[in-house]
Amino acid sequence: MDPKEKLIFALDVEHFQEAQKLVMEFKDHVGMFKVGKQLFTHCGPKIVDFIKLKKSKVFLDLKYHDIPNTVAKASIEAVKLGVDILNVHTAGGFTMMKEAKAALYETAKNLHVRRPKIIGVTVLTSIDDEELKRMGIGISVYELTKRLALLAKEAGLDGVVAGGSEIEMIRGLCGKDFIILTPGVRIEEKKDDQKRTITPVEAIQKGATYIVLGRAVRDSKAPQQLLAKISEDIKRGLSHK
Repeated sequence: MDPKEKLIFALDVEHFQEAQKLVMEFKDHVGMFKVGKQLFTHCGPKIVDFIKLKKSKVFLDLKYHDIPNTVAKASIEAVKLGVDILNVHTAGGFTMMKEAKAALYETAKNLHVRRPKIIGVTVLTSIDDEELKRMGIGISVYELTKRLALLAKEAGLDGVVAGGSEIEMIRGLCGKDFIILTPGVRIEEKKDDQKRTITPVEAIQKGATYIVLGRAVRDSKAPQQLLAKISEDIKRGLSHK
């Protein structure tokens, strides 16, 4: 497998023009681009249109979390945008996730397009056990992630977003075809606001389907060389699974 297909580049930037530049620079080196809240709020669907015009894939990272009907309607619009993956918060509950998946299926069928994959955010990688306690949640990140991943699978979601320390557990519980998308991937030991981080080769060896990188590449003085190193890490990880 081409290692770049495992790599999602996060377009966590402020301006449309900057995002365009990054897409043009990295479209031949990554399998997908992540469009999150900041960029989508700034420029809306036109960044998704631009990425698709460049024959690249889109992970729409808006983390829908609302009542079932609202999330289902938002998911319908994501199908119309032509995104490849979108996500919802598993904390929205079983019914919300199930109705979002059903809305995706029905809309894609009616429009005669490929249905986007829908995955659930379990526990944000900025949250650790201590933070959960402050929120009044009396179980560990590991246990909460386990429960939410199983709930997502039961609701029919295609996979989850989860931190590196939970990959093996989720893979064992949810099977080989369940998508595990792992953020918090770092080349160096620089954790910033991410409390649960992992390296590319570790993530792939543990069973991640996709890994997300952004800052480490974007802020590098030699991003092309860094991406080449990451690709080698991914290739090595795949060969040792």
